[in-house]
Amino acid sequence: MGSTRVIEKAQFDGATPQQVWYTSYGSNMHLDRLTFYIAGGRPPGAARTYPGCRDRRAPAKSVAVEVEGALYFATESQVWTGGRAFYDPAAPGRVLARAHLVTAEQFSDIAAQEMYREPGSDLDLTEALHSGRSSLGDGRYETLVCPGAMDGVPVLTFTAPWSLNDVAWNSPSAEYVRHLATGLLEAGAWDVDTIASYVAACPGTAGTWDACEIAKLIRR
Repeated sequence: MGSTRVIEKAQFDGATPQQVWYTSYGSNMHLDRLTFYIAGGRPPGAARTYPGCRDRRAPAKSVAVEVEGALYFATESQVWTGGRAFYDPAAPGRVLARAHLVTAEQFSDIAAQEMYREPGSDLDLTEALHSGRSSLGDGRYETLVCPGAMDGVPVLTFTAPWSLNDVAWNSPSAEYVRHLATGLLEAGAWDVDTIASYVAACPGTAGTWDACEIAKLIRR
């Protein structure tokens, strides 16, 4: 298997950079799934059609990363049914993720679609890049997090404003788990058993999904 990239601590001042590492910890780790956020359309099995980005080019690069914090599943997805993936950067642990090198404009449009907003406007990334966190609203993906940088390029993701212990956990659907786990496998840094054990141990899946069931979804 390959290795994961190291995220270095960093703060950014001044103008928004042209590129960022959009770091996904959920179903957008799977490039087939992310394509619908970029190029538009409705993913197989989903209940939503995405308008896509202004810039419809694929990511320049996608790499495996690990970030400090915890992955958990909560609320109810209108797209997949079942729980959505969220990231708590303050919780102990490590989150397996995939960083996609995209333009700042593309990141704004991807984030807007996750926030159920219309893409087409650039988000203000200033506070997130400078302080590591920024609230653009109180919705479930309206909090930006910047854990650092790779190659001098900021690493950015989005999550909910609450912590994993502030909300009821909810088990994700099989299709959602499959996309998430397949995206991790596609990253090339972890094997099936490692991924299945990792996902099965997360709050929201623990006790409802076991590693063997998740491994079967990955191999399907």
